[in-house]
Amino acid sequence: MVHSMTAFARTERAGTHGTLSWELRSVNHRYLEPQLRLPEAFRDLEGSVRDALRQGLSRGKVECTLRFTEESTGKALQLDRERAAQLISAAESIASLIKQPAPLNPLEVLAWPGVLVADGTDPQAQNAEAMQLFNQALDELKNGRGREGAELAKLLNERLDAMTTEVATLRELVPQMLATQRQKILDRFTEMKAELDPQRLEQELVLLAQKSDVAEELDRLSTHVSEVRRVLKAGGAAGRRLDFLMQELNREANTLGSKAFDPRSTQAAVSLKVLIEQMREQVQNIE
Repeated sequence: MVHSMTAFARTERAGTHGTLSWELRSVNHRYLEPQLRLPEAFRDLEGSVRDALRQGLSRGKVECTLRFTEESTGKALQLDRERAAQLISAAESIASLIKQPAPLNPLEVLAWPGVLVADGTDPQAQNAEAMQLFNQALDELKNGRGREGAELAKLLNERLDAMTTEVATLRELVPQMLATQRQKILDRFTEMKAELDPQRLEQELVLLAQKSDVAEELDRLSTHVSEVRRVLKAGGAAGRRLDFLMQELNREANTLGSKAFDPRSTQAAVSLKVLIEQMREQVQNIE
């Protein structure tokens, strides 16, 4: 099954120390590009989050936002005196190197990460809980990408069915269109009452028929359509392969249009190009 690169997931969990919530937004991109927004107290999670994304996804621009609303009702502020002393000592060492240092602001010391700690909070346990919640959000995101990918595959198969019908119809019409073209040329020479060598005329008509022959293009279109179906059925990270196949389909449709010698073949070429363009736009969203 193919997967879309567009999805959204949100998970939330309320604990004794506060409420954690993850929001994951994914859009199409050439590569996997994570963008993380984490509170300062959860910066240690960045490596684990990136590893989880690399293992679970292959393409897409993924925005990951973690929010933590601390439960502070009835709790006293806890000061990590050892960390505060280390911070003050480091600040005084730096101040000794400056001729006229600014006085140390106690509020700035309190604002430093880790100086104020929540009562009874275990940072490792809190990080583990946040990571567990992220894995749930990632699973939800992957499921959403899978559902949308199934719908995209359905749309692509509908366009492929329409292309198959167009190719089959055109294949049946080609002999008739060649015969019509041949008759028009003969009628034109009859009207002109021109005396031509029948053998030379037949040679020119054969050459014209060869130039107008689109059997090779129709065969390649059918082959590419079959390959697209196979890739969709195989699933996985198929976006780049499908994008290449769309380019090849478009090239064959252009060649078909350049050889058009009948309004029906021209209309068929235009219809094929419209279908290919519709598929190409959808393929841009496939992982």
